[in-house]
Order: sequence, then C-alpha cells, then structure tokens
Amino acid sequence: MGAFEDILLEGLARDGGLAMPSEIPAIDRPMLIRLSTLSYPSLAAEIISRFADDIDRPVLDRLCAAAYTVEKFGSTEIAPLTSLGIESGAPIAILELSNGPTLAFKDMAMQMLGQLFETALTRRGQTLNILGATSGDTGSAAEYAMRDKKAVSVFMLSPQGRMSGFQRAQMYSLQEPNIHNLAVEGVFDECQDMVKAVSADLAFKARWRIGTVNSINWARIMAQVVYYFKGYFAAVAANGLSIGDRVSFSVPSGNFGNVFSGVIAKTMGLPIHRLIVATNENDVLDEFFRTGTYRVRSARETFATSSPSMDISKASNFERFVFLMLGGDGEACGALWKQLAQTGQFDLQDTRSQQSAKLNEAWRAVKASGLVSGKSTHQNRLETIRDIDQKYHRVIDPHTADGVFVGRRYLEAGVPMVCLETALPAKFSETIEEALHRPAPRPKGLESIESLPQRVVAIGQDVAALKDIIAQRALQ
Repeated sequence: MGAFEDILLEGLARDGGLAMPSEIPAIDRPMLIRLSTLSYPSLAAEIISRFADDIDRPVLDRLCAAAYTVEKFGSTEIAPLTSLGIESGAPIAILELSNGPTLAFKDMAMQMLGQLFETALTRRGQTLNILGATSGDTGSAAEYAMRDKKAVSVFMLSPQGRMSGFQRAQMYSLQEPNIHNLAVEGVFDECQDMVKAVSADLAFKARWRIGTVNSINWARIMAQVVYYFKGYFAAVAANGLSIGDRVSFSVPSGNFGNVFSGVIAKTMGLPIHRLIVATNENDVLDEFFRTGTYRVRSARETFATSSPSMDISKASNFERFVFLMLGGDGEACGALWKQLAQTGQFDLQDTRSQQSAKLNEAWRAVKASGLVSGKSTHQNRLETIRDIDQKYHRVIDPHTADGVFVGRRYLEAGVPMVCLETALPAKFSETIEEALHRPAPRPKGLESIESLPQRVVAIGQDVAALKDIIAQRALQ
C-alpha cells in the first residue's frame, strides 16, 4: 500500500482539506454485466481496487471477505433488496443496509475500514487514534468496528441529548479501554467543527497520530459506492430489466456522504437516473438543489428532529460535490468556501461576482447531474411509517421514512425507485410508537440495551480541552 494507505490513515489531506482521487475510474457496460454476477465481497473488491490499486489484490480479496460475512450481516446478500410494490407505475423497493452489528448503514463502510486500518497499521508497526463526530450512527459503527483492534483507539464526539436513547446506549455502554465517548454541549455541526480544528493542527495530528472515520475520510465514501452497484443490479434483476436500464435512488441525507457515494457510482458509469436528496427540517441541501444558494445554519437554527442523524446544517461532503461540479477546479472551490466562511453562504446563480461565469457553469452541471431534492417533516415521517406498515407490512425507521416520502415525489413509470434504508426502527422506538402505537421490533439480545452501564465524558465546545483528553488517553 502507498498513496491510498496514507489517505486512509490520515483521514484528511495533508493541507487539512478533503481528499479526492485524481480521477474517477470508468466502468463500461460489459464490465457492469460481469460485476452483476459477483457476491457482495467480490463486488466490493472489484470496486475498491479501482481506487486503491496499491493494495495487493489477494490482500484486498481477503479483507473484503472478512468485512462482509453472514455472521456480521445475517445473509449472503449482505445488502438485500426488498421489493415493496408498484406505485405510479414504478417499482419501489428498500435496499437493506442496516443488518450489520450496529443496525445502521454506517456498518457497510465501517466494517471495511476496520479491516483496512488493522492491516495497514500492522504492516507499518504503528498505532492510530481515531477522532470522529457522530449525529447518531457513525459513532457506534466506528466503535464496534474498532473495539477489538489493538492498534486503534477511538475518540468519538456526539451532541449531548440529541441522539435517541438506543443510540446513546449502543455507544456509551461499550467498556473497552480503547473507546472514548465525549458528549459535547451543542449540535453535530459543532462536534464536526471540533474534529476539523484538531485535524487542522498538523503538528498535533502528527504527534498523536490522529485519523478520522467520518465520511470526510475518502475510504468511507469509496466503500459506500459498492452498495449502489449492488442495489442497481438487484433492482434490474427483480424487475426483468437489462444492464444499462435506468434506476433511481432516494437517499436520506445529512452530511452528504451517503448520496455523494451515489454521485461517484454514477460518475463511474452506473446507470443511475435520479439521485434524490431527502432532507428533514434541516433543509440546507434541499434549498441548494432548488435555488443554487448554499446557506449554512447556525446551531440555534439547527432543529432537533425525530430523524436526529440528519440534524446537520453543514454537510462536509457537499464540498466534494461542488468541487466536481466546478470541473475539479480546486482554486474556485476554495474561493467559494472562503466566501462561505466569511458570509455564511454562496450562490451558484450569482451574476455579480467576478467568477459568475464559472459559478453559473457549475449550476448547469448541478442541474444536469440527476440530483434532485425534497424535504420531509415530523408529520410526513409519521404518516409514511404508518402507510408503509399498512400497505406492505414493513416497519421503517424515521430516516428511511424521509427517503421514502421524498422519493415518492419523483416516481416515474417503469423506472425502479430504490430507497436506501439507513437504520433499523429499533433505534428510534419513540417515533415508531407514536406512529404505530406499538413498540418497534428489536433484534434478539438488544431488548434491554438502555439498562446497561454507560461510560461517557461531558465536554464543552473547547478544542484545547479536547486536545488535552486525547494527549492523556491516546495510544502512543
């Protein structure tokens, strides 16, 4: 391993920015046909090898086989597609991404990252201190993937009081000495800002070997690309279509990593028709895709909702998307983010700035990208959970309900709509009970998880205090 391994372990680029591959590999139709016959671990190896060609292929095959097992995900399918029915002439289905150890889609990438981290660190004889922020599910997925990794410790920031009881218990009940949970007085965006501030201190980052597992780490995006291919192939097969026919995906969106993985899959050549960005009341992304204006919200303007993992108003991976829409012009992208830092917004339809022609060209690229958006509210979630239960006898979580609600606006006859499941409903029982007047079904062994002893440290929005905690507890 070489260049990819460095990006994997460092998380951010060495200048503190987000890493992107120098080019997106293309996959043609004959290759798509071949990929459609593969098991999930083999498909993962094929996709990941195109971004990490410095990993020996036999090693990569072994790591993918270890990451995606029946024992971890419950079936050989790993990410099964469940057809619901036909609505407005369109087949609608759920891509099950939440059958892993922590019942959330983050397991799909995090189990792979655990294997990659362990292999790279063992080869180098090094340790790594992972620093991350979570709005609910990234934290537990990372901690469960790294809890048995002797060369890795995890410092995970979460917004105090803004996760469900199940989510808190899943994280805070871990007692492993290499797992450190820190509850921040604030919202997710402020947790994420603290992670970025520590990572931007290059001397501190190097001294304590700080890495990341948030979707700011390119490896997370890369691993998530795989399930778009899996979902596409399954939708084509289920509906008697041919490779090359169109499929749309509706994606509950918070930090934009999930849907950006779909952007990469589409750029590679996967025949995705629409990528639907489904937001909750924190609708910064919906506003952008409707108007061209990206306007971040303050912590005071960020709502606490019943789909808490999407309570995000500054989506890190959105910067990667804008970079692509600008044709890979890093200077123009940097200028926009400088403007964002100064004014809190930018507008790709601006006709007054010196770079208006460049911005307007980027907006045309956005409109041609196939990305559309919509917003869901608490009432929409309740009604969607109730409707899916009554029509199809399936209980979905509130985030997946956001995706289904918004996805239904974009149904087209003959075009399958794949809604990405983000978590199992057991993680959000309060909302499920409000919608269905009965408890959410719980997997065996997790009936009383909230009663387990919890271990967490409260911390303010204090980067210096965070650094002190890392220095005291980090692996050397």
